[in-house]
Amino acid sequence: MPYVRHWLRNSLLLFAVAIALGLVAVHTDLIQPHDLKLDRTVQTTFRTGWLNVVMEGVSALASPVAGVLILAVWSGWLLFVRRRPVTAVATFLVVAVGWNSTQLAKAIVARPRPPREFMLDPEIGSNSFPSGHTAFTVAVVIAAYFLFRESRHRRTVLVVGAFAVLLVAFSRWYVGAHYPTDTLGSVLIASSAILFVTGVWHAWLLPRLYRIPLLERFGLDQELAELEAAEHGGHHDHTRPVPHSRRRGGGSGAASGGRHRRHAGR
Repeated sequence: MPYVRHWLRNSLLLFAVAIALGLVAVHTDLIQPHDLKLDRTVQTTFRTGWLNVVMEGVSALASPVAGVLILAVWSGWLLFVRRRPVTAVATFLVVAVGWNSTQLAKAIVARPRPPREFMLDPEIGSNSFPSGHTAFTVAVVIAAYFLFRESRHRRTVLVVGAFAVLLVAFSRWYVGAHYPTDTLGSVLIASSAILFVTGVWHAWLLPRLYRIPLLERFGLDQELAELEAAEHGGHHDHTRPVPHSRRRGGGSGAASGGRHRRHAGR
């Protein structure tokens, strides 16, 4: 997981912008009429029998049930098959926190769903702003980018990921479950939550992973050593903290922990 400078400030700023957008949409006429008009344009222009099935299928792939299964399989594969416990925990946190951060925003904004008569399959769940389906897709894309950011596939991940986010967002307008502003809010909310996670990860979680006994059985010390070796190999980026293991000597561990604390305040 990359270290992002000013993570706390930037995450709070993004979250505030998203909440402000949602509150304006709910309590003023600046956004709501345009949101509803765009929804109706999509539904009256594009809806056909075969596309209804496709868009409902796309929505189902990012549904809560599918999301839990995808996250469990992905994290389990990284942990049990690849034996990369640090990567597995980081991926789980990025997706889970980015996805579920929408629940806080839903409670604050409390935007009603679009009119039920426009829905292909009426939603009986939580409030409309932001879209949980879209937030899940954003979180998955960001987690995938974190995994491939040092490889030649990073551009492919970004392009395919951007398309996936747009497709899921469009499907939510298409089926009548969300307004366009809801999906935009999802991008902001999920991104703000993931920024927060990157800071907490380096400042507090990563130096303490060794306290979870189960992870040691899957190569925790080995992966931490590889991460530190990668940090010290070639050009060392002094803006990023270095992970450390409990098996290290006191002096090395203290120095590494100090780097975590210093960078956590940036």
